[in-house]
Amino acid sequence: MKQSLRLGRIAGIPVGVHWSVLVIAALIAVSLAGAVLPGAVPGQAPRLYWVLAVVTAVLFFASLLAHELAHALVARWRAIPVRSITLWLFGGVTQMEGEARTPRGELEISLVGPLTSLAVGGIAFVVAVYAPGPRLVMSALMWLALMNLLLGVFNMLPGAPLDGGRALHAVVWWCTGDRFRADRASARAGQGLGLLLIAAGVAEVLFTTWAGGLWLMIIGWFLAGAAGTEMTARSAREGLEGVRIKDVMTPLPDLAPAWLDVGEFVSSVASRSHQTVFPVVAFGGEPVGSVTLEELAAVPPARRGTTRLGDLARPLAPERVVGPDAEAIVLLERPALGPLAAVVTEGGQITGMVTAQDMARMIRLALLRRSG
Repeated sequence: MKQSLRLGRIAGIPVGVHWSVLVIAALIAVSLAGAVLPGAVPGQAPRLYWVLAVVTAVLFFASLLAHELAHALVARWRAIPVRSITLWLFGGVTQMEGEARTPRGELEISLVGPLTSLAVGGIAFVVAVYAPGPRLVMSALMWLALMNLLLGVFNMLPGAPLDGGRALHAVVWWCTGDRFRADRASARAGQGLGLLLIAAGVAEVLFTTWAGGLWLMIIGWFLAGAAGTEMTARSAREGLEGVRIKDVMTPLPDLAPAWLDVGEFVSSVASRSHQTVFPVVAFGGEPVGSVTLEELAAVPPARRGTTRLGDLARPLAPERVVGPDAEAIVLLERPALGPLAAVVTEGGQITGMVTAQDMARMIRLALLRRSG
């Protein structure tokens, strides 16, 4: 999940939001200010409803962040590096490098998020019921409590990719000792849950109101699709066990010297090469970026003699440089952001590259190997 806006770091973990959060935040604020709060406490100034609605929407997303941060902190405690936390349309995503090594670790990571939401909901409920304060503020707190309680319960439904699906995966793995069997169980449960929600949404559209039913269908469609995608990813990981980068890379690729201009490179290298992407190297042979045929073609003919490849190259992140003996599975955790997924180096020199096409072939072979 790509972050549209970086908010900062919490406990060293990058935190950001996807643009879809703005849509949901606006819908929540409109619903609170236009219906929920006036219905609970009528007769207040419209400005007061709106201010409290915006504050409540912000607090709701703060509670979503607490849910994901709980996942992240327990994962780090279990020695799993955490790349980022991103809030988006359907809640939040905690991106981790790898998975839990034991069923118990996976169960702990899975359960802590919903438990955090239930705790936040419980605290908000107690404050709303027992603490003194304006009725309008207490009504907003009651809404926040209800949403967090629903969030905690919904996330515990037993189907991937929900937290309950991961808990189910951990339990099946624990009981059977077979991780792939657990993969299938949680994925099938997620697909079944998604289809059930779609059916419930269709029924609600037909017999009651269309708005709630449409939302149920969207959530069900997302769950069913995400469960299938997760099953494919897990099967690919299983099939890649023991496979090394050198087994999937394109060996000894044609390189693009950073000091050459576009015209000279096209005439001397690109025109005779079968590649569509080229690693760009500095004088010492170390990789500094990549350039594609499309990017070369975009340079106007009049400027090709003065534009150097180093100026045109797309920067190469350090994690995109790997060794030939590294496990190929690391590439699944670093999905290709363009035509070049990784550059393979040995002794400081490029010995191969992994392209997006290499990645696709690697995944297909891994799925065939796992199904066999």
